[in-house]
Amino acid sequence: MNTLPRFVLHNQALSKFSIRHRNYAFFLSSNHRRRYCAVALSLSAKPAEEVLVVVGAGAAGIYGAIRAKTIAPHLNVVVIEKAKPLSKVKISGGGRCNVTNGHCVDNVVLAGNYPRGNKELRGSFFNTHGPIDTMSWFSDHGVELKTEIDGRVFPISNSSSTIIDCLMSEAKKRGVVLKTGIAVTSASTSADGKFLVKLEKRTIDYVEHVEADYLMIASGSSEQGYKLATQLGHSIVKPVPSLFTFKIDDFQLVELSGVTFPKVRAKLKLETVHKSIPEHTQVGPMLVTHWGFSGPVILRLSAWGARDLSGSDYKGSLIVDFVPDLHLDDVKSLLIQHKNKFPKQRVINSFPSEFGLVKRFWRYILENEDLVGDLLWASISNNLLISIASRLKNCSFCVKGKGQFKDEFVTAGGVPLSEVLSLSLSLYLHHTHTHTCLCIYFKLTVFAPWFH
Repeated sequence: MNTLPRFVLHNQALSKFSIRHRNYAFFLSSNHRRRYCAVALSLSAKPAEEVLVVVGAGAAGIYGAIRAKTIAPHLNVVVIEKAKPLSKVKISGGGRCNVTNGHCVDNVVLAGNYPRGNKELRGSFFNTHGPIDTMSWFSDHGVELKTEIDGRVFPISNSSSTIIDCLMSEAKKRGVVLKTGIAVTSASTSADGKFLVKLEKRTIDYVEHVEADYLMIASGSSEQGYKLATQLGHSIVKPVPSLFTFKIDDFQLVELSGVTFPKVRAKLKLETVHKSIPEHTQVGPMLVTHWGFSGPVILRLSAWGARDLSGSDYKGSLIVDFVPDLHLDDVKSLLIQHKNKFPKQRVINSFPSEFGLVKRFWRYILENEDLVGDLLWASISNNLLISIASRLKNCSFCVKGKGQFKDEFVTAGGVPLSEVLSLSLSLYLHHTHTHTCLCIYFKLTVFAPWFH
């Protein structure tokens, strides 16, 4: 049976800093103090068999391993994964894999789209490796990309397999070692500054302890990563679901399942939140599902309101404006004009085209106003038209829960950024027997502020 080697290596220490390369950001800690530094890892030292152990073979882990091996070819990079590598990449973006955002390339704008930690990310972080760098990397490695109207970047093939094949091929080319079916169950540090990592195999009686110079935790939102971070001295902000759909208490919505609204303004109201929060109002496309609402506008609300929604047991009100580009008075005026122009038409069969609605939803609005049957426009009072206009601009729905767990790719929580100091520096590492530096790297999904 092939087993991982016993990693008995030289100590390493921080040397002088250099800004020779623009490299990917990792996160490093020193045993001389309790704060942690994010640095672009650039190792220009004597060739040595130093070891980096990566926990998790998701997109972050595989890409981080490739990057580390690229800028430090002498590193022995081993990725440990208990399941299948890149499994979430395969199903992300509806099986197409959304690589990055092609519209948000300004650092401040990009950071502003993160519900938590946006202030910390406004600095040098995205200078180290932003959307343009990501797109360039895939392009340089043979993946043709396209940017859709909403800014999402996908492979031209519209298949996540293209991204998976690229990452796996490059990892193999660089000499990254991938071990699957193995779990990292604990991590600690030795007196000489090495990491002591315990590996277990669930299917057989297999336990192994290895030493490593560097440890990268890229386990996403799994409990495994939080456990390891805690063992290494970090605190953890309790993770809560983010990026989920809303369950709505309205049996009539079932008839609208599949209806898409290109643009709505949706406002989230929660009893536990007594102040106005601008981010609890979002504008964008919305989709009706058989259990409630989904789509970009709902996912953004769930991300920005992740902790407030958790504190409210995922119950509250959703106020939706279905004609956000029209003022209330304009909606009233259009309804009155339509009534005067088509007095003998049935209300259920016609409505102002400016609303951009589908007939099924128009019927839903009328039924909620108790307007059913063969009523003609001429028989509708102006007061009733005002009521219809108000419902189109201010339609209230009762949120009774969130979508199923299988939809939740992201959680809000993890290692707080207060324990991480981000620096835009390159780092030289060299061997020494008199100084010790403890190096730990966290990939993005382990941090508390990240939601996508």
